Amino acid sequence: MEKRPLVILTGPTAVGKTALSVAFAKAINGEIISADSMQVYRHMDIGSAKVTKEEMEGVPHHLIDVLEPAEEFNVVLFQRMARQAAEEIESRGHIPILVGGTGFYIQALLYNIDFAENDEDRRLRRSLEEIAKEQGASALYEKLRAVDPESCEIIHANNVKRVIRAIEFYEKTGKKISAHNREQRQNISPYRFAYFVLNDDREKIYRQIDQRVDLMMERGLVEEVRALRAMGCSRGMVSMQGLGYKEILSYLEGEISQEEAVYLIKRDTRHFAKRQLTWFKREKEVTWIEKNVFDYSSQNMLAFMQDFLHEKGIIL
Repeated sequence: MEKRPLVILTGPTAVGKTALSVAFAKAINGEIISADSMQVYRHMDIGSAKVTKEEMEGVPHHLIDVLEPAEEFNVVLFQRMARQAAEEIESRGHIPILVGGTGFYIQALLYNIDFAENDEDRRLRRSLEEIAKEQGASALYEKLRAVDPESCEIIHANNVKRVIRAIEFYEKTGKKISAHNREQRQNISPYRFAYFVLNDDREKIYRQIDQRVDLMMERGLVEEVRALRAMGCSRGMVSMQGLGYKEILSYLEGEISQEEAVYLIKRDTRHFAKRQLTWFKREKEVTWIEKNVFDYSSQNMLAFMQDFLHEKGIIL
């Protein structure tokens, strides 16, 4: 059976994926599938740095504004929705381009990773949720570190859902989820793919993150979170765990000052970018697009990427 085409364009947050992906899609007759865990939500535009209609420049985008903030989004749902979108794009004779910084989501689609639950027993999950509630996320994180320190390099302590999933996997199978994921990465991809990682000097990325957060505040991030709160959105929702949202929520609830909230968003986004790069460096068959090597020229990057696709037989 002939493999289907798939192009991936990823990289750390604030590196400039959006503009390059739109230009790339126009150049290769592509459509974009978002691999972002926050842009999937309606009403969450500023904090998620969601691509605007103007920025799309007429290029179709999928998996953006498809869920309400109260709905849960996870890797299994992403995998199913992204696979369907890729098939529809290909049926129109276009190239699916997966764009975003959630490496786990990209891996799930690319290698068709199996996320089958081991059983329907939810007692362990509930007990772990109680630990998080009563003792805090850090206590749960230390529990994971004791059995699977490798996963702690990839999963953030505040991502309680993934921490629970990793502990649960170990408790039920006796196997580390990091080892399971490594095995799953050995899967043969059902796609004929190119996996591009856009990158820049670390300090430049950090400066761009700081500037982006300042711009979000100017554009009304506080008002956006206030409106979500008025809609009934609370910190218990997956959507409100996103960077920028949980910090502003803490500010609105009087727990921290606005200055502290901004400081935390900038700091944690820098940490997130660092973890993203760690993830992409571990992935196989990745082609790095270092912006300085291409003199920061989009035209140079696009020419290189198109030549690469021709060589791989992804486009004719």
